[in-house]
Amino acid sequence: MKIKDVRATTVSVPLEAPLRHANGCHWGRFVRTIVEVETDNGLVGLGETGGGGEAAEATFRGLKSYLVGRDPARLEELRFLISNPTASLYNDRTQILAAIEFACLDILGQAWRVPVAEILGGRLRDQVPFASYLFFRYPNSADGTGEVRTEEQLVAHARDLKRRYGFSTHKLKGGVFAPAYELACYRALAAALPGDRLRFDPNAVWSTEQAMEFGRAIENLNNDYLEDPVFGLNGMRRAHQKLRVPLATNTVVVNFEQLAANILDPAIDVVLLDTTFWGGIRPCVKAAAICETFQFGVSVHSSGELGIQLATMLHLGAIIPNFTFAADAHYHHLVDDIILGGKMRYEGGSIAVPDSPGLGVMLDRDKVAKYAEAYKRLGPYAYDQDPLRPGWTPTIPNSRWADPEDERIPKISF
Repeated sequence: MKIKDVRATTVSVPLEAPLRHANGCHWGRFVRTIVEVETDNGLVGLGETGGGGEAAEATFRGLKSYLVGRDPARLEELRFLISNPTASLYNDRTQILAAIEFACLDILGQAWRVPVAEILGGRLRDQVPFASYLFFRYPNSADGTGEVRTEEQLVAHARDLKRRYGFSTHKLKGGVFAPAYELACYRALAAALPGDRLRFDPNAVWSTEQAMEFGRAIENLNNDYLEDPVFGLNGMRRAHQKLRVPLATNTVVVNFEQLAANILDPAIDVVLLDTTFWGGIRPCVKAAAICETFQFGVSVHSSGELGIQLATMLHLGAIIPNFTFAADAHYHHLVDDIILGGKMRYEGGSIAVPDSPGLGVMLDRDKVAKYAEAYKRLGPYAYDQDPLRPGWTPTIPNSRWADPEDERIPKISF
């Protein structure tokens, strides 16, 4: 079995409302690039990576000369072919490698008629639990719905998600408003959902002093962890030394060198494994094993996935024994998906691990065409920009907070 072709299609899939974060906004849609790897015996494996539009598609077209004629089962060889650490010093191919690895594992599962989880060691669980992923949101510009800006709106949104999907863990994405305002919102969330677990993520835009103040103020809550309150291992280490709340990251421990540094001089308690950021499912499994050895916690991070990457997260969550925290997912914010059967379903806050061979998902070609056309019509969006604050950028640590009294609705086509 040999690789015959590699194809990439960028899509733009709508969200319920624009999602605000510390560095800007998801402007009412996710832009993702869908990768298809075809073999000479007619199998097609699926991969997915973050948006990049024409540039991402050109990158994967450029990889064809690397990949055509290669055996998709030789994943270690493909790792060095695509992202050899010395040959690719001047480019970042990790996320490209991840999309190819997803597709090759999908091919192998189809060829061997088993789900990817069985290839990687066999599942320990059939359902993967997820946290609600709560964002401050701008209203949908089409109908004015979906806004989350006040304590009351946040609590109502969290309760609605719990009712609809069964979440019992809730993550609030902060870093948008001043820490004191977000602390009040987080406390209101805890009071409204007694007994549920909580986690908070300001996307690393605080000073270590702000992190210490906030961390001490939430010690009495049911916290899983405080995620990335500051940027950099040393800043996290300073906060770690002063706080009793566990610290987690998906920004400063995202490869094996950083993991080794954290083990030698701990700054992080919980490593959030992202199948894209780490270069595939298999590197995440390796990292989880190292964390198991040294007694660090792990969970599964979300980077704004559609159904293909969600499937990789489910297979990962199914097989790692030390997966003790509910996974993150932006998925419930999506209006639609590009996989057959539509969006995967939550039951009791969990999603079932696919049973079909490979990743267990297939493309809905009509949806792919629809959302590829939407991308061509709308183009990319500036992830690091706020649509109502043109030219704005945060400092690190930040002092340029959004105004929670600002009721304007951005005019965004999505």
